[in-house]
Amino acid sequence: MKNKSRGLFDEQFWLDKIGKQNDPLIKLQAHIDFELFRKPLEAHFELGKNKSLGGRPSFDYLMMFKVLVLQRYYNLSDDNTEYAILDRLSFMRFLGLTISDTVPDAKTIWNFRNELAKAKLIEKLFSLLDKTLTKRGVILNKGRMVDASIVEVPIQRNSRDENQQLNDGSIPEDWKDQENKLRQKDVDAKWVTHNGKSYFGYKDHVKADGHTKLITSYKVTPANVHDSEMIVPLIDKRDRGQKIYADSAYRSEKIEKALNKQDITSMIHEKGYRNNPLTKAQQKRNKKKSKTRARIEHIFGFMTNSMNRMYIRCRNLVRAEAAIGLMNLTYNLFRLTQLKVNLKGV
Repeated sequence: MKNKSRGLFDEQFWLDKIGKQNDPLIKLQAHIDFELFRKPLEAHFELGKNKSLGGRPSFDYLMMFKVLVLQRYYNLSDDNTEYAILDRLSFMRFLGLTISDTVPDAKTIWNFRNELAKAKLIEKLFSLLDKTLTKRGVILNKGRMVDASIVEVPIQRNSRDENQQLNDGSIPEDWKDQENKLRQKDVDAKWVTHNGKSYFGYKDHVKADGHTKLITSYKVTPANVHDSEMIVPLIDKRDRGQKIYADSAYRSEKIEKALNKQDITSMIHEKGYRNNPLTKAQQKRNKKKSKTRARIEHIFGFMTNSMNRMYIRCRNLVRAEAAIGLMNLTYNLFRLTQLKVNLKGV
């Protein structure tokens, strides 16, 4: 046969064929220099006691970070991530591994991610990328968009009384003496009803650049926190003089005053009320604002579709903050690829 000389399991031959199938990881590798993240990772893990990740052998910290990016993009569990790396040559190529190399197991992946969560290192890596892009003029500062989306977690099988106690901010008494049971419970996630459907989990509150659709900051809360409560915490000094776009859920006199105090122009949708509907002029203004505001929905659309659902496997707020932060960071990396950023260092 014509291909016989290549050998039945010729690794490069298969990788070349995968590349022709529009592999997104090839594009990501071409446009993102992951070395940007090496220094803060090594600075944390090489302090002394953190050198070992789940036993022997230890793995390159940057490679482990890329494992988490893979996991988040394809929304895989730890066990499925280990299997996928072993199974997919495209994953191995992205990680710089060959079929003769040792692959991190599920426990090592969990330990690494948990260490990042405890140290809030994902926030630092996100901030590093944001500052780098701002410094290099990628983020153009031509308006901001704010919105939030629910991130689901595994549903807890609690009684109605237990759920009521959790929503009130207390832990059921009979859980306190059952350490193993309490360890399996998420006491931070909350139920919320949206458009007539109930969800259990957290919320990803994001602020994004109006031009590039890159997320510039985020906050994570239980799902029952109202979107509008987080708009002021999302604002920083770089937003001064900017226009900020959001839907009518963020409209209130308190928020308008807070934005004005920080020299931010409110482009928040105006709200109609019972017996006081929007005028045609207000509707026209809202429609004009929507041309920018609606762009933020593309962010959550990418997470829901390309990143296989806004769903994480966490049991407390600290880990949820890390998982959702990684979701936002991963989105930004792929968004940069879409924008065909070709700057040295990113």
